[in-house]
Amino acid sequence: KEQILETLGRAASFKDDDTSNHVFRMSRYAELVARQVSHDEEWIRLLRQSATMHDIGKIGIPDHILLKPGKLDPDEWLFMQQHVRFGGEIIDDETTPIMKMSKDVALYHHEKWDGTGYLKGLKGQDIPLAARIVSVVDVFDALTSSRPYKKAWSVEDALNLINEQSGKHFDPRIVVAFNAVIEDILVIKTQFESEKD
Repeated sequence: KEQILETLGRAASFKDDDTSNHVFRMSRYAELVARQVSHDEEWIRLLRQSATMHDIGKIGIPDHILLKPGKLDPDEWLFMQQHVRFGGEIIDDETTPIMKMSKDVALYHHEKWDGTGYLKGLKGQDIPLAARIVSVVDVFDALTSSRPYKKAWSVEDALNLINEQSGKHFDPRIVVAFNAVIEDILVIKTQFESEKD
């Protein structure tokens, strides 16, 4: 099942990252962060696998929006936000722990600690822990990777933003955990660097 999830995650990521290394990097980042907040090896393994499915819903986003080289207009942005709903609908299976966690990650990785995220506006610990971890590592990897609409940020600038957003966008405890493993994260980043990043 792990290989199937990773394959599906890579398939979705090919739409806006033709190397698909984003999925490899951030799932491994998530595992490192998870080890700082949990000693449950099975839960950590499930998170690493589930993280690969976070953007599966992008399959439902038209290329003229997903690959737009400039800023999205308000209507396009609202449609882009629907990728989390599409992800939940694609997975729509809570019969096993791996599928339940994958659905949680897909649905809630854009929620924010202060309640200003999308689509549900969940706040604080109402956001599943797996999604809170994926939120931090996904933002870090997205910022430090080039995309059709932006150049890659420096690691320093990305770290500054993540720390500034502690208690706002991100769970403060997860930010502390992220900082604790940043050196290991940077090793993985180098190992799985996209040629175009």
